[in-house]
Amino acid sequence: MDEYARRHGQDAVTALDEVLATYLEWEAEDYREAVEGIRRGYADFKAGRTKPADQVLEELRKKYGFLC
Repeated sequence: MDEYARRHGQDAVTALDEVLATYLEWEAEDYREAVEGIRRGYADFKAGRTKPADQVLEELRKKYGFLC
């Protein structure tokens, strides 16, 4: 952390605060995106926009050449 702080012209505490704040922002955005994805998936499920798992797996096998 000391090297990072020196490279950015900061003391270690300020640099750590900056790194931690950036990480927490990333975590919050990741969480929001996950929740939104789940909401969309649930809405698709409720509206009947789904496929059977065996069909999806077969499509993936064909597309990517999976052997299993």
